Amino acid sequence: MPQSLEQPTPNRHAATYRHVLEETQQGHVIRVPIYQELEKALYGGKCRIVTFFAAFHPFGLLDDEDADMLEEVLQNTTIDDDQNLVLVISSPGGSAVAAERIVNICRTYGHGHFSVIVPKMAKSAATMVCLGAKQVHMSHTSELGPIDPQILIREPDNRSTRYLAAHEILESYSELMTKANRSLRGRLEPYLQQLQRFDARDIRAIRSAQELSESIAVNCLQDEALAGKTKTEIKAKLKPFLKPRYTTVHERPIYHAMATRCGLSVEVHDVRSPVWRIVWKLYVRLSHIVRSHTTKVIETTDDSFVSKVVAAEEIEA
Repeated sequence: MPQSLEQPTPNRHAATYRHVLEETQQGHVIRVPIYQELEKALYGGKCRIVTFFAAFHPFGLLDDEDADMLEEVLQNTTIDDDQNLVLVISSPGGSAVAAERIVNICRTYGHGHFSVIVPKMAKSAATMVCLGAKQVHMSHTSELGPIDPQILIREPDNRSTRYLAAHEILESYSELMTKANRSLRGRLEPYLQQLQRFDARDIRAIRSAQELSESIAVNCLQDEALAGKTKTEIKAKLKPFLKPRYTTVHERPIYHAMATRCGLSVEVHDVRSPVWRIVWKLYVRLSHIVRSHTTKVIETTDDSFVSKVVAAEEIEA
């Protein structure tokens, strides 16, 4: 019988024990071989992988601090001029300005060669990051989404909050104003009572947020995937991402076929292809981490950032 099976060496004991500890604690080192495997499988081996994974709850929303941490991680990563920077992103969205910063950071460190992989969901502001990429890798189950801003609303009891799509707030306000104007000679009280819930300054700010999201998305595409197109042409192609009537609700997915029709350069991978099996291995591990251990993970083979742990009671508060 071989010695390694009958009597494991002390070094083998130590390596196994260390590996078990890393698996238990979800250490970065256990994912390094997966990153290396994926880097060899894409673009003829000429790419560097960076991941951004966030929990799908309010504490996982994309913000400016994430852009700073992404740049810090990339500062510690060697990317050659002929290599593609590939961002593997899983995020519920967040700040549009932070998304714009992330696009700029990835283009800069990737020397203009910036692509994204969407293992499952990149929604709202995370979709905007994808719009800034040269190429988007998706499977048949990968999801993008509308980029209409989500507005945090405090309920009348002043204790609870919820998110509403910007267009829902603006349409409600517009409908009430129209009905009130039509009822100038009738009973205005019911409409005035409902209009008291709106602040004209908030309505202006929400319109500005909508315009900002549209402007960032159009500029991202005009600089890369839809270079040469006018802003008017890009807005027309982007309607499923910009106009709520195409998706009905903010949560409804936009799959690869619609993304392609909108002008994105999409490479579709079979879910059982060798490349996507590697992507899936990475997705399952990182999704588990942000669900149970932390809120956000940004990492490459060389460096890793993990945000603070968020307790369940904090999320519910």
